[in-house]
Amino acid sequence: MPDSFASLSWPDAVYVHVPFCRHRCGYCDFTLIANRRQLIPEWLELLAREFAQECAAVPAPLPVNTIFLGGGTPTHLNADELRQLFGLIGGYFTLNPGGEFSVEANPEDLTDECLETLADAGVNRISLGIQSFDSDVLKTLERSHSPDMASNAVIRAARLIPNTSLDLIFGVPGQTLESWMQTLHTATSLPVRHISTYGLTFEQGTAFFRREKTGKLHRVPDELEKHMYLAAISHLQANGLEHYEVSNFAQPGASCRHNMVYWQAREYFAFGPGAARYVHGVRTTNCRSVVRWMNSWKQGQACHEDSEQLSGEEKAREAILLALRLRSGLQIAEFESRFDCSLKALAGDVLDQQLQSQLVEILDGALRLTPQGLLLTDSVVAEYL
Repeated sequence: MPDSFASLSWPDAVYVHVPFCRHRCGYCDFTLIANRRQLIPEWLELLAREFAQECAAVPAPLPVNTIFLGGGTPTHLNADELRQLFGLIGGYFTLNPGGEFSVEANPEDLTDECLETLADAGVNRISLGIQSFDSDVLKTLERSHSPDMASNAVIRAARLIPNTSLDLIFGVPGQTLESWMQTLHTATSLPVRHISTYGLTFEQGTAFFRREKTGKLHRVPDELEKHMYLAAISHLQANGLEHYEVSNFAQPGASCRHNMVYWQAREYFAFGPGAARYVHGVRTTNCRSVVRWMNSWKQGQACHEDSEQLSGEEKAREAILLALRLRSGLQIAEFESRFDCSLKALAGDVLDQQLQSQLVEILDGALRLTPQGLLLTDSVVAEYL
């Protein structure tokens, strides 16, 4: 290997996108293909080609601090397929002692064999797509598990992989504040260390978006959605979970270390259709079409939708936007040292206006969202781009 490559500083985080699911839920706009298990063996072969090309200059196996398998549904793969995937990853990356190895999962996939396969491979964090413990809400969301199945899956997962996280959705058509509170109470009664709460969005191109446009689905009122979010913050904090990011809550020491890589604007490897990597200042996004990605790699060619070399100013602006999602905010002195620029010079009028409007505040050397700004996160942080 050339000395120029050996001396490079490589990312210490790896993401792999597994684009297979039993069913595409009406609200989902992630890169996936539903009910096509027969494609998994070929996808694994093509994924190996992507690893080989993207990691040609990487000293293997490269020590990393986090590995994250997302989707889609990684646990839609059977035990043999999972072992093949883990073997592929292990040929290029090795997890440092104390590192975090996360896998997303659905309750209906978590057989004893699946859980044992994950644990044997060193997976030490599991993120379960529960979404709700209300059967009516689950039906609206087109989820196939029942509340009892979800609770059982959490308990069984936590026995083998104690760092268990739940994803929950609020603002679902027909959902009441009482229903949401019951879901939160059930979640905090289970052996979990991390909970993510997401307001339902109607993304263009999804079935929910089309149904909302034709009047078949109705969004919950904005005021109700706000109360649901505030109720989650209050309840989860009262139950010992720190509100560390806009949508995420964790017991002390259980924040998702892989996602912190993104929010801290650090670099990371990524593989699979729709995955976006950020390596040596270049951000590259793979095409979102699973079939197109596969057809491209059959020809031995990468399938990228876009690639850009970020300028120093672009990196700095992005770092502000991402750090503001953290409740600890942007550490100003650290930011100015890292990017060799003044926050005031870069943010200019936007910073002054948001301080005056009390959407952001500066406390103990950190720029952070106020409670008022937290309710308008997306619009507030976008001003810094």
